[in-house]
Amino acid sequence: MYSIPQQQTFLEETKEILQSPDRFSSPVLATKLKDIINFADWTYYVNDNPLIADQEYDRLFSLLKQLERDHPQLITADSPTQRIAKGLTKEFATVSHLVPMLSLENSYNADDLIEWDRKCKELSQQSNIEYCVEPKYDGAGISLIYENNILARGATRGDGVQGDDITLNTKQIRSIPLKSMLSQFHIEQIEIRGEVMLTKKAFQLYNEKMVAEGLAPLANPRNAASGSLRIKDAHEVAKRGLDAFLYHISNMGIQEGQPFPAAFQTHYGGLKALDSLGFKTPVSNMRVHANIQEVIATCHEFEANRDHMPYEIDGMVVKVNNIALQEIMGQTSHHPRWAIAFKFKARQGTSRLLQIEYQVGRTGSITPVAKIEPVYIGGVTISSISLFNEEVIREKQLKIGDAILVERAGDVIPYIVKSFPELRTGMESDIVFPTHCPVCHEALYKPATEAVWRCTHINCEAQVIERIIHFASKDAMDIRGLGDALVRRFFEQKFIQGIADIYHLPFDKMIGMEGFGEKSMSNLQAAIEKSKTQPLHRLLFGLGIRYVGENTAKALARSISHIHDLYDKTLEDLKNIDDVGEKVAASIVEFFSHPDTRLLISQLALAGVNLENTQKSETNLGALQGKTFLFTGTMNMKRSDAEALVESKGGKLLSGVSSKLNYLVVGEDAGSKLDKAKKLGSVHILSEEEFLVFVNSELQ
Repeated sequence: MYSIPQQQTFLEETKEILQSPDRFSSPVLATKLKDIINFADWTYYVNDNPLIADQEYDRLFSLLKQLERDHPQLITADSPTQRIAKGLTKEFATVSHLVPMLSLENSYNADDLIEWDRKCKELSQQSNIEYCVEPKYDGAGISLIYENNILARGATRGDGVQGDDITLNTKQIRSIPLKSMLSQFHIEQIEIRGEVMLTKKAFQLYNEKMVAEGLAPLANPRNAASGSLRIKDAHEVAKRGLDAFLYHISNMGIQEGQPFPAAFQTHYGGLKALDSLGFKTPVSNMRVHANIQEVIATCHEFEANRDHMPYEIDGMVVKVNNIALQEIMGQTSHHPRWAIAFKFKARQGTSRLLQIEYQVGRTGSITPVAKIEPVYIGGVTISSISLFNEEVIREKQLKIGDAILVERAGDVIPYIVKSFPELRTGMESDIVFPTHCPVCHEALYKPATEAVWRCTHINCEAQVIERIIHFASKDAMDIRGLGDALVRRFFEQKFIQGIADIYHLPFDKMIGMEGFGEKSMSNLQAAIEKSKTQPLHRLLFGLGIRYVGENTAKALARSISHIHDLYDKTLEDLKNIDDVGEKVAASIVEFFSHPDTRLLISQLALAGVNLENTQKSETNLGALQGKTFLFTGTMNMKRSDAEALVESKGGKLLSGVSSKLNYLVVGEDAGSKLDKAKKLGSVHILSEEEFLVFVNSELQ
């Protein structure tokens, strides 16, 4: 979309504006800011090659907002500020598509594609046909209309003829341009079809947030994308991290007297032209083939590698590449004759719901778990599925004995899609959610703002066991050998009744225990002793404070010298710490004000567990101070060890590739992070061996 000279101009203008914005008149400044910010959005969300620092971007955006507040006449439809809604929308209006959004005919094997190829040749009267193959994204369908270069409307697929007008929400998706110079190709109006989705990573992060807030996670990225498009608050849509691939031009109006643009005479050519105008299209994953056998090979190649894609795909779409041939072949009332979907092997299966068990988590949350007839899906046999909370059971209207549809997409946890009420025999029974804890029998409580029932008895046996397991886990105190099964066994034998008891295990009474020999005992003693020297952030994470994950624990540790400092922190003090918001701060205050917490910390102190931030002074003086690192791919050394080495010497870890990243350390199968770092150009790329040499040299 942007030539190298244009990019250089934008970067130079960025510096000029940041240094002295007053030198420009308001209209000129507004135009420059809009162009630069739209350019920055394209480099970040479409081209994966950010060239403007986040801080610079924020300053430019703030400057534009202030300028438009002072001079409302400067606000235009393509202004980046118009992505953000000014409030809640009312009901979505129903709008008609310029051309109906048809479904696709499906194929499931090579024979189906060969038969479809025969029909295509028969319909088109051609002996050879060129085909285009592209991923079938598993998201939510949308239709965009651009008029005179400006995004005029966005709509859901709906029933194919009409959909919901979601223009405001589509403007929150940064990979959808608000303005594109379609007039370069003499296009006055164009309707473009696409798919809105979440990356697997964005979906995982969103679900982690949902679970942390006591809400049921979303079933899959497709449902997450579809639901996000219909959220009434566009501010919330903007937070979801949605992306959009545009893959089909359904209608195009050319300026009067102008010829049809040559670039759009093939499907691939048209998408490549859109790509050059700043739209995100699948061109990098598209293949053009001269015959159906090549098409079949590509379909199988993508199916074998689907798990390595950053997005969920559930098949491939094969299209006749020549637009004139598409028009000759036409369509039925249901699907175009010139396109077909090759569906990957199903990751769904049917089973039967046998019973519901209720698990008690370390924070008292009561989680219903469906026990089902074992079913083999996506290489895994599934017999248990979390139902998260009572509302999920009600929404899906489940009964014991129901026939159910189970899905497993990629690495996403399995879930129950639906039941089949029409198959009920009358022998099914209702699911009655318990009113009391299944372990300690304390009455359950559900806050008005949450969907989860909780046992509030802090000394409930199930909670105590789960807290001990969490404390000893790899990402917390890392007590090797003290796993789930052994914790439960020690609890039953009353060797451990709480976290502090880990440091007072009666090893003399364990001699001769079945499956626990002298070597196992020695290794466990060493692991417990080593855990006493773990850095403070591991202890904070291991204590199991509600809403405090690993990153928040690190931020907390960096802000204090001793764990006792948290006893006196106020809500306002805590909210000034990175990664700590209102809810997290309230949870921390409540946790450290509880007498049981303070007793536990006193017991850990007596046992010799480190309660100080011993890394604080080292971090400030570390040889890697001011340097940022990211690790990707499979490495020989443990990634957690490599990250700990960086942090212990003052370096900082980032979660993704950006202009703020100094060093990317790559192992085998590094993937997209390596590609993005290469595009960025400013990141130093190190192998694992080079990283170790570099760190050692920095420490000399």
